Amino acid sequence: MRRSKVFGLAAVALWSSAAAAFKLTLRVCTPLQLVLGSSAVSLLFLAAYCLFRDGRLPASRSLIAGGAVRGLINPFVYYLVLINAYSLLPAQIAMVINYLWPLMLVLLSVPLLGRRLRLRNAAGMAVSFGGVAVLAFAGNPAGGSGPAVGGILLALLSTVLWALYWLLNMRDRCEPVARLFWNFAWGVAYLLAWGIATGEAGLPADLSSAAAGCAWTGLFEMGLTYVIWMKALSLAESPAEVGGLVYLTPFASLAWIALLTGEGIGIATLAGLALVLSGLRLGRGEEG
Repeated sequence: MRRSKVFGLAAVALWSSAAAAFKLTLRVCTPLQLVLGSSAVSLLFLAAYCLFRDGRLPASRSLIAGGAVRGLINPFVYYLVLINAYSLLPAQIAMVINYLWPLMLVLLSVPLLGRRLRLRNAAGMAVSFGGVAVLAFAGNPAGGSGPAVGGILLALLSTVLWALYWLLNMRDRCEPVARLFWNFAWGVAYLLAWGIATGEAGLPADLSSAAAGCAWTGLFEMGLTYVIWMKALSLAESPAEVGGLVYLTPFASLAWIALLTGEGIGIATLAGLALVLSGLRLGRGEEG
């Protein structure tokens, strides 16, 4: 097996654990505590990585200024929205909905980049949003009412925020890990300020369990796995060589969710996931 696929599969395996880690950690801390703790762990890892690689922390006017804008989206707003969605929904439903972000990227590229929306894009969106409808009305234990509706809306909003974040990155030529370091440096500052302003910055009661969950999320959802994925891309002859591996993530994620959280994986979840992924392939015009 090519080294690019080894690194790619390692990243997929780690990313697939994130949904279960979110849900487990939310049992012992609030969404803000989880996002702040995880972001701080990711920042520390990225700082150590940059120091080991370059002997210094990255610093330039463009990196710092760009980080102030990107860090407002990710990790600050994006992860707060996403983790609040997980707090209101079963992990399996929030995870599947979050996979709509590539189609949101296509949709937002129309007004922001002046790209055309092709028929296959529109068809793919219809199929994928059909999958969300299945999750909302057949896969939701709350019957599509009450807190679950708010969770679905937050999960959908997270896809918009992640797509916006990627559009900002497309226009940035800074080194990716250095860029991510400043995103998290600003993001942690924003999260800490928000926690102080809202009175939510206190320590969780079960500190050891919360710390373990934040460490796992900060390394394997955010910092370390991103570096592994960038290594896979750098070793690949083309992005497509490892890009297709991301389609394995939701299936592995469902396995982690069932194993660790005790959620039974419903038929509606599998049907919704099949529609979402089918819509992604159709909307992106991928072959075979």
